[in-house]
Amino acid sequence: MAPSAIAVTPPTAEVGRTFGNYKEQAAGARAYNKKLEEEGDAHHAKANYLNYLPGWDPDEKHAPLEPFEHTEHGLDADGTFPELLGSSVAREDLTPSIGTILSGIQLSKLSNAGKDQLALLTAQRKVLVFRDQDFASLPIAEALKYGEYFGRHHVHPTSGAPKGHPEVHVVHRGVDDRSGELLLQERTSTVAWHSDVTYEKQPPGTTFLYILDVPSTGGDTLFVNQAEAYRRLSPGFQQRLHGLQALHSGIEQAESARARDSIVRREPVTSVHPLVRTHPATGEKALFVNPQFTRYIIGYKKEESDALLKFLYDHIGFGSDFQARVKWTTRTVVVWDNRVTGHSATLDFSGQRRHLARITPQAEVPYETPFEATPSNGH
Repeated sequence: MAPSAIAVTPPTAEVGRTFGNYKEQAAGARAYNKKLEEEGDAHHAKANYLNYLPGWDPDEKHAPLEPFEHTEHGLDADGTFPELLGSSVAREDLTPSIGTILSGIQLSKLSNAGKDQLALLTAQRKVLVFRDQDFASLPIAEALKYGEYFGRHHVHPTSGAPKGHPEVHVVHRGVDDRSGELLLQERTSTVAWHSDVTYEKQPPGTTFLYILDVPSTGGDTLFVNQAEAYRRLSPGFQQRLHGLQALHSGIEQAESARARDSIVRREPVTSVHPLVRTHPATGEKALFVNPQFTRYIIGYKKEESDALLKFLYDHIGFGSDFQARVKWTTRTVVVWDNRVTGHSATLDFSGQRRHLARITPQAEVPYETPFEATPSNGH
């Protein structure tokens, strides 16, 4: 007996075609309902922070990024963290290896010495979660002034931004946005592990993300400790990775933006980075690959490169014992170090607004230091 035919609904035009390994999590201009977000309706409130609603100006164009000298403030920090971990601050570690919640301190009130401590503790704990913060209520220019202490602001080439502030990367899904559901017409999961914009010559370091509107449930952000992922490998495997470089590409992200009627502020670039990079403040080595932007290993044949990268992606993605999950609540700010972590949104909600703003200071050109044999964890 012949098998029954199964009707397959083709993806809608809004989903569009896929772009290699790149998985589009951004909703983009096509899915944005400006009137509903700004005014609300009988069933939905308007957005809480109208000044942070995204815009996409097709006439906005930026020149290629120029190199700059990065100052690593974590090197100047007092490692006892007297301002950041004072007696009034409550600390709760999310997991042994990654993630710490700090309560009883306002980020916006930190002195420069406190910001230095913030850079170092973020590098050590990888992700810091601050509750009950006033960051979202600051004027946008003031928030940007705060962020620029940690490096030159990155202007995202394709994302929406508040009017007049292209340095702010807006993460937004409106109350009528179903693009997460549409993504699942092509993919089995919405999770897309990555470090931000690694296709840049100088990718970001200390990074800030703060909530503006939060769904009633869902929309958590996943983080993974890529320094611990490196340490879990056997010394022989670690040594094999040293000296290897991979190409990271922003081309697919730009193509996806154009397919969704979004914008491309700056023409896409590619960069070559080491598979293992060293953090300048801690000296830790971390895996520096991700399926969103890493394309192939330099000097390897395609099958060789694909096999090694797949192993590393699986190792990172399945490493639940060196990952953390951050649940968003009103007035939360998350700070993480993009040099030693990966992350992903979870698009497991629909029909609710999820609105965040990211400030993304760039850091140094990734570099590696010589291999040093140390016993891997679990051996």
